[in-house]
Amino acid sequence: MTDKSTAWRNWAGNVTARPAGSLAPASAEELARIVAAAAEDGQTVKPVGTGHSFTATAATDGVLIRPERLTGIREIDRAAGTVTVGAGTPLKQLSQALAAEGLSLTNMGDIMEQTVAGATSTGTHGTGRDSASIAAQITALELVTADGSLLRCSEKENPEVFAAARIGLGALGVVTSITFAVEPVFLLTAREEPMRFDRVTAEFGQLVAENEHFEFYWFPHTANCNTKRNNRSAGPVAPLSRVKGWIDDELLSNGLFQAACSVGRAVPAAIPGIARISSRAISARTYTDIPYKVFTSPRRVRFIEMEYAVPREAAVDALRELKAMVDRSDLRVGFPVEVRVAPADDIALSTASGRESAYIAVHMYRGAPHQAYFTAVERIMTAYDGRPHWGKLHSRDAEYLAGVYPRFGEFTALRDRLDPQRVFGNAYLRRVLGD
Repeated sequence: MTDKSTAWRNWAGNVTARPAGSLAPASAEELARIVAAAAEDGQTVKPVGTGHSFTATAATDGVLIRPERLTGIREIDRAAGTVTVGAGTPLKQLSQALAAEGLSLTNMGDIMEQTVAGATSTGTHGTGRDSASIAAQITALELVTADGSLLRCSEKENPEVFAAARIGLGALGVVTSITFAVEPVFLLTAREEPMRFDRVTAEFGQLVAENEHFEFYWFPHTANCNTKRNNRSAGPVAPLSRVKGWIDDELLSNGLFQAACSVGRAVPAAIPGIARISSRAISARTYTDIPYKVFTSPRRVRFIEMEYAVPREAAVDALRELKAMVDRSDLRVGFPVEVRVAPADDIALSTASGRESAYIAVHMYRGAPHQAYFTAVERIMTAYDGRPHWGKLHSRDAEYLAGVYPRFGEFTALRDRLDPQRVFGNAYLRRVLGD
């Protein structure tokens, strides 16, 4: 166990904290002792992952729990189709280990740097017509509660905690291990091609219905989009060539995009022209590979992000409003707008809880002014009862969130029972969950 009281900063650099201490327990039992001692001393405890959340969900002036020693695969149960893994295991490490065993998660988001507990606790998701978020693939989890107890949760064991803790925001306890449903590794064929905004929005319902995983990016200040369709394939494996992959994913998506963002931050008037050139430079490509190599891609350009889940049927109207707002404004937006989908799930604070959802995500380059843009987008999304991603910037509070989550009261009542003294509390949770 290490004890460091140095400043903590998230990936985007927009959130900093100075915890009283930073500890890296090597076991659930050691963690339980830390939590119990902190509670007795009147200190708060917050677990942190890799800092990929843009909100202050992990910020604390109390004890910061680092996950780097709670890692690795604990058990693979092929008969049950599950894998149990330490909470601090990065998704990249899990994906590679599963692939070596001929297994895979069913769906993933577009990056894999997060820890499994950090990703699931904030509701990280990909896009899927039928397959839901990473948290929806959890079949069991273990967490340390505020009194130092070790609680095992599943549909059969502490089911009321399981219903909430899969996306628990760090408010119910510190997750120590997670059991995911897995399946034999399969192939996905990715088809990426440019498409005009009017066509994508007109055919959105059809594109979602016809593809297992559909998403698209709209380039503000243009009428251009890039669409992505991922569907299961019988093969053969046909990955991008190493040169083609480097050009597309490193040179264009990271290197040149980084340079373009830097120019746009220095000279905002240049952004519309850059967007037109960038969106026209996209060419179609098709490739086939194992899931994590298709779902995820490197993201080296630092940014901040806001994302809202709206009812699936409202997606096109909300997006058209967003485009009209940008077109008539003086805003200069250098990052594409990302649109994804998810089926309804049964997790209390999932952004897709109880309703088929579409996600609309907006980004700004780190250091560029974002407040006016994000405020205008939020105004549009909340008019459609939008639910903000828990790990991405938003201004909503408990009063608003209680109105868009039918099971909000169920979650807060469970929190009152498991953590009445708010050992796991911080300013962000006070805002979004109340006191």
